[in-house]
Amino acid sequence: MISHLRTEWLKIKNYRAFILISIFFILGIFLTNYIVERVFREVVVNADAGVLIGQFNPYDFDHVWETVSYVSGYLLILPALLLLIITTNEFTFKTSRQNIIDGWTRKEFIEVKLLMALIFAVLSTLIVLLSGFLFGSLSDTPFSTKGMMHVFYFFNKAFMYNVLALFISVWIRKTGFAIGIYFIYTGAENIISQLLDALSVKWRNDEKMDLGRLGEYLPMNASDGLLSFPDNPLKSMAKNSFPTDLHFVEISFSVFYLLLFIMLTRFLFLKRDL
Repeated sequence: MISHLRTEWLKIKNYRAFILISIFFILGIFLTNYIVERVFREVVVNADAGVLIGQFNPYDFDHVWETVSYVSGYLLILPALLLLIITTNEFTFKTSRQNIIDGWTRKEFIEVKLLMALIFAVLSTLIVLLSGFLFGSLSDTPFSTKGMMHVFYFFNKAFMYNVLALFISVWIRKTGFAIGIYFIYTGAENIISQLLDALSVKWRNDEKMDLGRLGEYLPMNASDGLLSFPDNPLKSMAKNSFPTDLHFVEISFSVFYLLLFIMLTRFLFLKRDL
């Protein structure tokens, strides 16, 4: 497997899309969090809301892991898109077929791709850990691991996004169409999620039936819903109007969908013609 990963690295190390997207992603995590930190410090705290928020700082060590994981999660579309492009290129340029001719089994090929999805998620998580430590240190507060579980939730979301991108790549095989399907699905799921969340609020207020936020039980939103901005007085007031966050249910759905798309990706590649 190590030799196969070395082959994958040789394929992408000089690939311009890999270099550019990687740079945008790494810089994006630090810049996005910097912008959020400055906006919070210069706008929110100095505005009327600052009276309600008080001494709350989302980037002190008590909250930084949750904040950085939540904010950085919006950029996970980039490594997923990179993996999608890399995988569909395998079909476009027939390198997948060439690898099989050179002695790889189908099982080895798709498992290397799944391992790449895992590696991308791990590397993304390490960058978030580094940025969290940096912003926490700049806050002049004592080091704390409070909220560190949200970094794991970030990893879960990163892996889910990557596996979904890999599934669509193996299914569609054409780069342009695959990118289109990925974005269409993402947008459609978000719309459906909003509608289900509205239904959840209606059931809670009118029927006194609290089933949690139903929109968070969809594939991508299950992992999205595990990440949230840290609790603060303003957020606590708003939460009173919404259904209860059933955290264990969301985690269960997230793991289920992750395993489901891994199995579907393997099954699809092993059964289809090269």
